[in-house]
Amino acid sequence: MITFYNVNGQICFSDIADLKFEKIKEPKNAEKLVWLFDREPGSCRASFKVSDKALLSVTEENVSWLNSNKLGELAPVEGVPVWVDELIAAGKVRAVNVAHPKFEEILAFQPKEGKKRVNVLAIGDVGSMLLTGLHLLGGDVVESIGICDLEEKVTARWEFEENQIAYPWDYDALPEVHVVKPDELFDCDVFVFVASKGIPPVGSGIKDVRMYQFENNSKIIGHYAKMAREKNFKGLFCAVSDPVDPLAKTAFLESNKNEAGELDYMGLLPEQIQGFGLGVMNARAAYYAKRDERFTQFLTEGRSFGPHGQDLVVADSIENYNDELSKELTQLTVTANLHMRAIGYKPFVAPAFSSGAISILMCLRGQWHCGSVFMGGIYMGVKNRYTADGLETEILPLPEALYDRIVFAEENLKKIV
Repeated sequence: MITFYNVNGQICFSDIADLKFEKIKEPKNAEKLVWLFDREPGSCRASFKVSDKALLSVTEENVSWLNSNKLGELAPVEGVPVWVDELIAAGKVRAVNVAHPKFEEILAFQPKEGKKRVNVLAIGDVGSMLLTGLHLLGGDVVESIGICDLEEKVTARWEFEENQIAYPWDYDALPEVHVVKPDELFDCDVFVFVASKGIPPVGSGIKDVRMYQFENNSKIIGHYAKMAREKNFKGLFCAVSDPVDPLAKTAFLESNKNEAGELDYMGLLPEQIQGFGLGVMNARAAYYAKRDERFTQFLTEGRSFGPHGQDLVVADSIENYNDELSKELTQLTVTANLHMRAIGYKPFVAPAFSSGAISILMCLRGQWHCGSVFMGGIYMGVKNRYTADGLETEILPLPEALYDRIVFAEENLKKIV
């Protein structure tokens, strides 16, 4: 059965009857509600948008949240009034984990209105292209862009270059770019991590470049994740460096460890971190779909899931899924970077724009975009968006063969970190 509570002025409801909050009568005129659930903090998002009634019934967070067929198998929570169903359908219900040590802070959180201050670390090949994309395309949602790099000449160059890009007679149309010091990196609303110790040179023979980078890059992102904790950072932490998905998980873990190295979950919330790598994989799939009529339906019916790497899952269609064609399109997409290397160039321009600038700006606008979000202990690439009531992931009736591929990717991500 359902119990209603007043928690610090917010109307909440739960199937947990003995919570130590003020119990209230059924508030039929409520305009918004908060669903209270109780789960181990490291196993789920601290808060999310309840976009489907079935999300009240789940007992654990995993990729089944993407599949309406699996969610439909769950027994509904008893005693949920019709008017609550209507609020869920209207997008007016969010969920918060009462077991999280920051519960009251999460419950009271209100997203910042207006343009965002964005800081980018570091300004190499990918970082400079991403910076340019944010600068040229982000005037509607970005207030300013701070840049930081180990090399002062690099930031001096790009501050000089970017601020000389302007529309005549409308000199404030694009966000100003300025240099920030390392200890100022988290004085912002959005932190973009593009740092990398190095990418193997073209001709090195290394096939899985992303995982080659993980060992070194995980140490770097761990350092900045701890800094985010120390600064009590409340904004969005964007992981763009490869391998995106394990690095996002590393950032979550490292930011939530105390001085003794123990997990206390007093750092970044799971949903505060998002990996930005799926955007370019989705764009690469579209590239091939435009050039081979066998894949054309991807352009209107397709989806991409999973990590920015070998376990990527491309679906040529949801309604008319063809497993063989989808796997062929997936293979073309996954090996596209090798094609660029074979030409003799590092593949960094398309990732910087499709996964980086474009996806981040869509995220800030509250639009559906491709990105890796926390899902039951891993970061999984999905179609998602941030709303005033929390993070929302797309729910679709996934064909069984497609869902099995997503589960396989989920299991492999769990093995990495």
